[in-house]
Amino acid sequence: MVMKKWAKILRYVVLVVTGLFFFVPFVWLISTSLKGENQIFSYPPQWIPSPIRWQNYVEAFQAVPYLKYLLNSFTVTALAVLGNLLSVPPVAYAFSKLHWPGRDKLFLLVLATMMLPFQITMIPLYSIYVKLGWINTYLPLVLPDFFGKAYFVFMMRQFFNNIPNELLEAGRIDGASEFRIYFQLVLPLARSAMVTVALFAFVWSWTDFLGPLIFLTDPDKWTISLGLSQFTTSYGFQWAQLMAASAIFIIPMVIFFFFMQKSFIEGISTSGIK
Repeated sequence: MVMKKWAKILRYVVLVVTGLFFFVPFVWLISTSLKGENQIFSYPPQWIPSPIRWQNYVEAFQAVPYLKYLLNSFTVTALAVLGNLLSVPPVAYAFSKLHWPGRDKLFLLVLATMMLPFQITMIPLYSIYVKLGWINTYLPLVLPDFFGKAYFVFMMRQFFNNIPNELLEAGRIDGASEFRIYFQLVLPLARSAMVTVALFAFVWSWTDFLGPLIFLTDPDKWTISLGLSQFTTSYGFQWAQLMAASAIFIIPMVIFFFFMQKSFIEGISTSGIK
């Protein structure tokens, strides 16, 4: 009994230390964003700014058109999340619960695409988008998400595999069509998994730098990731303003995860039916 107690205490200590390992850089980022230039490199480090300089955020917004970049990023990210939520669940359901010729072989082909990094496919993709006239539009950043990402398809298929087939068979015996089973039985159970897909899609689209860098040439259409790089190249390393701009970049992801964390954890750990 005593050993179990100490093992539990040790487990919590490890979790707290690990959490601090990831939390301390974020605290330092916020702290630095509120300091004057003379406080940033002071020794010993000063964690609490004195005085607090909110002007750094104002100067960060004045340096580059951050509001425009934020709006562009929200537009691209919202469409990317919507595209994945519309395309991934039906594809994953078809691979998991429907039986049709060549299903498993095609699923292996889908998984094989995960082995190809974007750096390999970006040149042929760029050539295709040039011929389609999509360069300097958001279509190359958004349209692929409406066809489903392989990783999300794999993740949701694993989730659907844990839903008992007896539940679906009961619906079929009652005369429900496959579409009704999907919309009224499967999707309500997959809510937490869909939140997980939405969270990952949000983070991947929000933090994407290489895609906007290649496909967007008009600064008015840049996303915030490109705007942040523009801040460093145009205005040098003004550390306080750079940290303020980085905080603006990170805060939406933190807020989104804060409100979705319960469903996100359920989507990672749940087995489909409680």
